Amino acid sequence: MPSPLLGLHHVTAITGPAQPTVDFYAGTLGLRVVKQTVNFDDPGTYHLYVADAAARPGSVLTFFPWAADAQRGRVGVGQATATAYAVAPGSLAFWIDRLSQAGVAMGVPTARFGQNVLTLRDPDGLVLDLVETEAADGQWAGGLVPAAVALGAFHSVTLCSLAPEATLRVLTEAFGYQEHGQDGDRLRLINPHADRAQFVDVYCQPSAPQGRMGVGAVHHVAFRAPDDAAELEAREALLSMGLRPTPVIDRQYFHSVYTREPGGILFEIATDAPGFATDEPADQLGRALQLPPQYEGSRDQIEARLTPLQLPY
Repeated sequence: MPSPLLGLHHVTAITGPAQPTVDFYAGTLGLRVVKQTVNFDDPGTYHLYVADAAARPGSVLTFFPWAADAQRGRVGVGQATATAYAVAPGSLAFWIDRLSQAGVAMGVPTARFGQNVLTLRDPDGLVLDLVETEAADGQWAGGLVPAAVALGAFHSVTLCSLAPEATLRVLTEAFGYQEHGQDGDRLRLINPHADRAQFVDVYCQPSAPQGRMGVGAVHHVAFRAPDDAAELEAREALLSMGLRPTPVIDRQYFHSVYTREPGGILFEIATDAPGFATDEPADQLGRALQLPPQYEGSRDQIEARLTPLQLPY
């Protein structure tokens, strides 16, 4: 039976303090902040979400902001090592100029699977790719970057697995991916049912160090389930492979199942619904702190621990 999953849903990373993270992603990169909330497991800290214009699954990058002196992560084996955004053909010249003026660390454009790719690092060292493709969509006209060249939906993630064959089995047998092509040591998979954020690359350089969780590292990658039934079906597929996925957890904006796959990477399955407009109007997303019901009674104490954020737009 084909998997009911539809490509990527979101990527969650660990960054330094919240305001510089907002400044970079909403300011320099021009993305839309679609939710200010708290870490449901640690409500004294933020959980921030940025996304495309409509806050769609397949475009959502989320952050657990840590203190300035928190442990630094190390990008390496057992992690998602890069998150890629799709940008319109011809956009990289704009981005090279904009990122250079902002002092952002980046490489030079390279060719990958016949597409131009620019690799950069955010201020905390998180690796991002910009991939020129005709499939770019979701650009936000209300941000600080012209919509014609803006970031929108993801293109892909890159995984560096401790056990690549086992990781590939999870992606193909449980999540519905198919092999799409190979470029050097990089194997590309595609979810044929996804309308955006279709790709996953499995790639690990022989010299790559063991990854370490901390500031500048991806915490987990979430795959998109259209509804609860599809999520449960994918969970059963993981169980049948001998993995130990969690029960379904309510994350307010989606329902989640987590599993640590054999290659060491934390995967999540997340549903499309309820979505980000459940607790604030769609045209006002991300402008005020939203709390889940279990923490609303502690709002005063929580707000006292969080520094209010200033959006750059």
